[in-house]
Amino acid sequence: MSAQFSFHVSATDGAARTGAIATARGQIRTPAFMPVGTAATVKAMYADQVRALGADVVLGNVYHLMLRPGAERVAELGGLHRFMNWPHPILTDSGGFQVMSLAKLRKLDENGVTFQSHIDGSKHVLSPERSMEIQHLLGADIQMQFDECVRLPAERSDVERAMRLSLRWAERSLAAFREAPGRAMFGIVQGGDDRALRIESARALADMPFGGLAIGGLAVGEPQDVMLAMIETVAPYLPTTKPRYLMGVGTPDDIVQAVARGVDMFDCVMPTRAGRHGLAYTRHGRINLKNARHATESRPLDEASSCPAARDYSRAYLHHLVKSGEILAMMLLTWNNLAYYQELMTGLRTAIAQGRLKDFIAEAREGWARGEAQR
Repeated sequence: MSAQFSFHVSATDGAARTGAIATARGQIRTPAFMPVGTAATVKAMYADQVRALGADVVLGNVYHLMLRPGAERVAELGGLHRFMNWPHPILTDSGGFQVMSLAKLRKLDENGVTFQSHIDGSKHVLSPERSMEIQHLLGADIQMQFDECVRLPAERSDVERAMRLSLRWAERSLAAFREAPGRAMFGIVQGGDDRALRIESARALADMPFGGLAIGGLAVGEPQDVMLAMIETVAPYLPTTKPRYLMGVGTPDDIVQAVARGVDMFDCVMPTRAGRHGLAYTRHGRINLKNARHATESRPLDEASSCPAARDYSRAYLHHLVKSGEILAMMLLTWNNLAYYQELMTGLRTAIAQGRLKDFIAEAREGWARGEAQR
């Protein structure tokens, strides 16, 4: 537990980078996709399964864990790593986005957010200081500043107010962060879809002593071209020596496009949520197992996959499980989806190292399009 937090780039291909983040609990190979373990579990998966798929890091969430079972209880039980049997790196979301999207009767002011739990209506206050305290109690290796995320589209005045408040909260988060060997805190660039506000936010955060910088407030309702434009706007103002994390993104195509623009880290509930609702992600595109055409299909999802869920079960059987509401359907499709996302990240890292990222992305997109056209 004595390793220092660090980031190094081992190869580049255009704006894309591959390398590794060093933490006290191990390395995170980049570009990296972090499975979302919101409430101390990656839904429908065992921790050792997630690790075996190639995940180096998972994400936990302050909002959910502070409400249940409580950060103090997790700390008493040895911290989040021991609690969820994941001895590898964990990044914790600050809770800001969930407060805005899930909490009842919230009230925001300079101090923070006062809100009622969506679980039982109990009253809570989440401030930059409290968010950092919770993340410390959980024992996260990478901790995020507390910020305000505005859903798009939004009025420029609302986006600007939230961006400036997030900058002030960034300073307070840094002041409250309890440094420890191998741990770091990331700042979050805000500014909605406004180029000037994004640049102002990125410049200010780049001058602060963060271990990495995230791009927040995207994948919240805007089209992909707007998201990519904001990445291109922000990237020149982010230090090349620090990891870049695009929060809450996304589809396989979102990820490959963002990697090509210099992003190093991703997280998204999409592969796990889709798996629980009968949708599989594969190199042949998306496959909706609810569709009746799969009822007599003896082929697996992907006969060439290294994942048993994709390789060893017929589409007809998966269709049957989905239509029957069987828990096994959720488990197998989540397994498949996370396997595909990690295979995609491995492919991206290899392609960057070999200087063939453009070809890799073209081949991946061709496979998705061809598969979709055949259904």
